[in-house]
Amino acid sequence: MGEVDTGGGGKGDGKKRTKKVSTKIDMTPMVDLAFLLITFFMLTTTFNKPNVMEINMPDKKQDDKQDEMKVAASRTLTIILGKDNVVYWYQGDNDPAKPIDMQKTDFNDATGIRKVLIDKSKEILAKTTKDPVIIIKALDTSKYKNLVDMLDEMHITNQKIYAIVDVYPQDKELLQMKYPESL
Repeated sequence: MGEVDTGGGGKGDGKKRTKKVSTKIDMTPMVDLAFLLITFFMLTTTFNKPNVMEINMPDKKQDDKQDEMKVAASRTLTIILGKDNVVYWYQGDNDPAKPIDMQKTDFNDATGIRKVLIDKSKEILAKTTKDPVIIIKALDTSKYKNLVDMLDEMHITNQKIYAIVDVYPQDKELLQMKYPESL
């Protein structure tokens, strides 16, 4: 490094001047300490383990008609996941002989599917004193995130019985009639 000599010279006024020395700080120990602290905290930290939701999957054998569970239509609530985060739902069976009142909602906390699940669960429990059976169906146009959000809603609203099934042609026809933009 270059040094600047600030000492005497020039006119010789007889005063002795002291040299000003620049201070020099060695940063190596501080960098070593920083890396030691970083490695210490990384090695001693406990990382959060991801929470896993348990899902009972059916056996790989062919479905038998004998294994199907018969449930009263008054206890069932069918939820169909559509495109653009839209959720369609109806209560009861999709029987062509009976009119179905299909509704449309979204994942909004205050007025969305959570409110529907809570209200309908209370209504079904009051009528039948049994837990509701929620049937979740996802259209091909829905996103995987919507299915995960729906499973989260099942957990949040404390639903005990729910199943993920394929969308039946009757459901697609009902959607086409009531909400043509859904497909």
